[in-house]
Amino acid sequence: MHYDVFNGDADGIIALLQLRLAEPKPSKLITGVKRDIQLLSQVAEQSDVSSVTVLDISLDKNRPALMSLLEQGVCVFYCDHHQSGDIPQSPYLTPLINLDSEICTSLLINQHLKGQFQAWAIAGAFGDNMTKRALALSEQSGLSDSQVGFLKELGTLLNYNGYGANLDDLHIAPVDVFRTLLNFPDPFLLQQDTSSLFYSLRSGYQSDHQQLASISPYLNKESYQVYLLPNAAWARRISGVFGNQLANQEPNKACAVLTLNTDESSYTVSVRAPLNRREGADEVCNQFATGGGRRAAAGINALPVEELERFIQVMAGQYKC
Repeated sequence: MHYDVFNGDADGIIALLQLRLAEPKPSKLITGVKRDIQLLSQVAEQSDVSSVTVLDISLDKNRPALMSLLEQGVCVFYCDHHQSGDIPQSPYLTPLINLDSEICTSLLINQHLKGQFQAWAIAGAFGDNMTKRALALSEQSGLSDSQVGFLKELGTLLNYNGYGANLDDLHIAPVDVFRTLLNFPDPFLLQQDTSSLFYSLRSGYQSDHQQLASISPYLNKESYQVYLLPNAAWARRISGVFGNQLANQEPNKACAVLTLNTDESSYTVSVRAPLNRREGADEVCNQFATGGGRRAAAGINALPVEELERFIQVMAGQYKC
């Protein structure tokens, strides 16, 4: 049995969507909320695995499971843009990994497929806040301003839907999003269908976004800003897209969005490096036990509330003027 393992955000879903539109294949789907990245262990435990496709989750975070599969002679195609560490040398592994801060998994798959579903790749890039690359591909594709606007909103909504403490926080489970989108080889068909998930996610996003009107920055410095969001499902859903919004509004500033977890003893943290200097987010988050991510965007799954001030000190040190 083939297994498709993918991040539950816009980039992971759209990367797999492009592959399966190009090469339909019966498979078991393994995914979860955006923060659920150690997914490969779920496959390594199975006895029926013949091959695996892995998309948009860190190789370094999944190394033990990957090595177990390779040692069993399982063929693995691994495409990603997060921290990888040393890439294993194995005849059973086909890696497509690029850590450049201006690339995402949807764009890597777009290159792999030679632009076969480029409109979808553009939506994935917008969802991962790779706006410059998305706009460049849009121009290359000859898209109108209204088409670009739709793909940007679609990518944003799909990314928004991936954020939550668990699947109950999400409007639609990522596996159901993927299965639904397989019926739309052209993303613009979603716009024409007023009953599509695009419109239901738009309604949920607009409702959650209105809650931000009462939120002020906890700290706003010249080179970085910090926001604290409450323990609420809407806050967990909006946190990642809110971080991207802040980064886009002030491209010379780093930003951090901290959402209080359900036990109220820790925060889930999203860090965005300045858009004009897409580096350092991983260095900030890696200093904490549950941190990780990319140079441009990283996070911490459970920052103890008593470490808030240390986190701010690390942000200040990383992004001092």
